[in-house]
Amino acid sequence: MQSILHPIIGPAGPEKKDITGTVSVITGGALGIGFEVAKFFALYGGHVIMVNRKEEQGEKAIKDIEAQVKEKGSKGSVEWVGCDLGNLSQVKEVFGGLAKRLDRLDYLICSSGINSNQFGLDSDGIDRHFGVNALGHYYVINLLYPLLRKTSNLPGVAKGSVRIVFESSEMHRFAPGSEDSASRGRGCHFGSEEEITEAGKELGPVELYGRTKLAMILYSKAIRDKVIKKNNDDIYILAVHPGAVNTDMQDQWEAAYPGITGKITKYLTLAGGRDPEQGSYSALYAALSPEVVEKDWNGVYLSDPATLGKETAQGADLNLATSLWELSERMVKRILGDDALENWSK
Repeated sequence: MQSILHPIIGPAGPEKKDITGTVSVITGGALGIGFEVAKFFALYGGHVIMVNRKEEQGEKAIKDIEAQVKEKGSKGSVEWVGCDLGNLSQVKEVFGGLAKRLDRLDYLICSSGINSNQFGLDSDGIDRHFGVNALGHYYVINLLYPLLRKTSNLPGVAKGSVRIVFESSEMHRFAPGSEDSASRGRGCHFGSEEEITEAGKELGPVELYGRTKLAMILYSKAIRDKVIKKNNDDIYILAVHPGAVNTDMQDQWEAAYPGITGKITKYLTLAGGRDPEQGSYSALYAALSPEVVEKDWNGVYLSDPATLGKETAQGADLNLATSLWELSERMVKRILGDDALENWSK
């Protein structure tokens, strides 16, 4: 069990770096892996903004992190902002507000999400897995991207130090159409909203979740090619696999598969999973390691710190990445209007 054997066989410890003066936004930052990333960033001296739905989660996270910051004598600080990523109007208000309020943004960690669970709709009437895990994050990045670009051009900012990190997963292998999926014949095309929501009703919990983790890998490649390279921006974007991690999200297995199957899956996952601190190491590496720039790992998928993942054929499909990009743009504009998106170009 990885948690018990952490000192012996756990992954390499977190990247350590003085990031005093930097600003980070972490979706899902008050819980699980996101909390661990937020804690380390604050202990390393940065100002951290955690974004979650529930205020009580934010209050507890602030109290816990501030106590550790004080104990370690760090210059770091932390705050919490409430937002439901499954409500694009809220995303626009909250993250658009952050873009206006903040003077800089060095790290954006996309960690919030729904685990494998039953099909349902979000506030915008979209498959809630896709709405929260994928589309909501796409819009978050769009709203904050001008600030990320501005930060990358500030005096004293090291080359390649401004980064976006997706908490993806090896579970992307179970997206519809992949060789491990139960619906290989159905495919995953990201061609229409009907495919996402109406056809999504026919997918199982693992496939719904896997599709969003595939989307995160594809977004990384699309943003790299269509925004970063196109504009010659000094920004890196990566997707990472945290491992099977023992967080509260594992409770969703019981809701995903009611009865004995869900209980067994939950406890098997907990038995073999990493603890949340271990689960944060991949994201911390992706956000802080100089090797990312040295190896020019932009738009890549990491299966562990310093380890290139072997994404599925779908995950490497740049045409599929373009389809997802175009569908996401259409969906945001349909819901919020043609002027909802920030201009990706300079």
